[in-house]
Amino acid sequence: MTFVITQACCDDASCVPVCPVQCIHPRPGDPEFTTTEQLYIDPSTCIDCGNCAFACPVEAIVHEADLSPSEAEFRAINADYFTAHPLKDVQPLPIERRRLPQPHQNIKVAIVGAGPSALYAAGQLSEIPGVSVTIVEKTPMAHGLVRTGVAPDHDQTKLIGDTFDRVLRRPNVTSFLNVEVGRDISLEELQQHHHAVIWAAGASEDRRLGIPGEGLAGSVTAREFTSWYNGHPDYAEHEFNLSGPTAVVIGNGNVALDAARLLTQPTSLLSKTSISDRALASMRTSGIEEVIVIGRRGPADAAYSTAELLALSHLPQVDLVTNPADFLDPEHKPTTSRIVQAADFARRRAILLQAAQRTGAAPRRIVMRYRLTPARLIGERAVSEIVLSHPDGTSESIKTSLVISAIGFRGRAVTGMPFDHAASIIPNDRGRVVDAKTGLPLPGLYCTGWIKRGPTGVIGTNRSDAAETIASLLSDIDGPGLPTPVQDPAQLAQLLEQRQPDRVTAEGWWRINEAERSAGRAAGRPRVKLLTTADLLRVAAQNNETSAAVLPDERR
Repeated sequence: MTFVITQACCDDASCVPVCPVQCIHPRPGDPEFTTTEQLYIDPSTCIDCGNCAFACPVEAIVHEADLSPSEAEFRAINADYFTAHPLKDVQPLPIERRRLPQPHQNIKVAIVGAGPSALYAAGQLSEIPGVSVTIVEKTPMAHGLVRTGVAPDHDQTKLIGDTFDRVLRRPNVTSFLNVEVGRDISLEELQQHHHAVIWAAGASEDRRLGIPGEGLAGSVTAREFTSWYNGHPDYAEHEFNLSGPTAVVIGNGNVALDAARLLTQPTSLLSKTSISDRALASMRTSGIEEVIVIGRRGPADAAYSTAELLALSHLPQVDLVTNPADFLDPEHKPTTSRIVQAADFARRRAILLQAAQRTGAAPRRIVMRYRLTPARLIGERAVSEIVLSHPDGTSESIKTSLVISAIGFRGRAVTGMPFDHAASIIPNDRGRVVDAKTGLPLPGLYCTGWIKRGPTGVIGTNRSDAAETIASLLSDIDGPGLPTPVQDPAQLAQLLEQRQPDRVTAEGWWRINEAERSAGRAAGRPRVKLLTTADLLRVAAQNNETSAAVLPDERR
């Protein structure tokens, strides 16, 4: 018998070091780790101990005897990885015990952001004796895209937030939420109060289609749509036209599949998730019957994961439709020699073709289209039609009132830091921010996450990414040294109290978290989100006579 890693895998890799036989791969440091869809367990090596299941922060590891029908295929998905990558003389990963180099006793680091990349970095730093961490986040909320990007029907994935909350409650971690660098405090001032500053604020802009009509009403980005249904206060009051029978999603990554799934999924299921109440109300009156997902390249090059495609095929009351000819064209087979990628393509093809054979009876459907390029959007004030170009130069049009562009994200330039506009990242060497002209490191400045490497990978990818940055920072302490703060870090709280009276501390975040979860328990949901900044700040500021009432349990 074996354990199996399923759809919710976040690539955090907490499971890897606890495996006594090292049967979970790829591992941090392996060439495939940064590009893998998920981690896998070798069924022929697994000894059924269950250590990995206890270590997994998102409960993605399941004993094969407990797999649900929708998870059954993950048994083969795990095994197939080791057909391409058989285990040979695997040695345990070295256990790294980090310490500050002597004679350094106290190092203070500021981290800008409170999403996965920031909190993985904070977690690793705060484990080191003598290091204190300051978190600065522009919204009143922690967890970043775990809260506002992960789809609400993936609440299992959102469990990683419990891991992050344990970091935020550490005594050597101080949090200032609802504080924006550049508005309430400058980057230079942060540097004056700390030995180092790590920028971990993500990629906050959308890539644009760059076609005529993109500015019409009804043409939206995946960030806007995702933030809306996840209850981000900046987008909670947005309105999306769900009245027409057809919606079009441009892109073929997991974010595109999220949009298609949320638009077609029965609201009886969505009502049991953490979806925004306003989004749920809109979806209950939706007239959408068909979502067409448009990919510019062929199915062999689709960016979505096998797990997310498999989830579409199991949606109740939804048909998954494709054109079999897209998979028969010999010019569009996988170009890689890696067996695992060829196996992934074969499995995806089987998922789509098997799903297509079952179509016809469901009230809604998702149509997967490939090798089409958006040419223009048509409409007077709002979108009424999209024109698509075929590789042979012909075109077709689709009547639609909603077009969601899910073609990726871009980093935003940071005042006071160099920026690579072509790559949309902060130029860096293993996390050290470098001068764009000389390539030399800028002392005390670091980055991690999407702003460091670009918008690639999944939640857990940020763990190894942060580890690289932290290793560079610690090396610099013992090498060229870090700038010495010229201001007492304790005075930072006083400064922010004057400039931003509505700042939110970690205790305020606990109150928000517990208020939402309490409302969720009453409604049979994981949480009911507060949807306005005013409500978030009101709850954060409430006094609690018993501090334990607002602190998260180890695993609530």
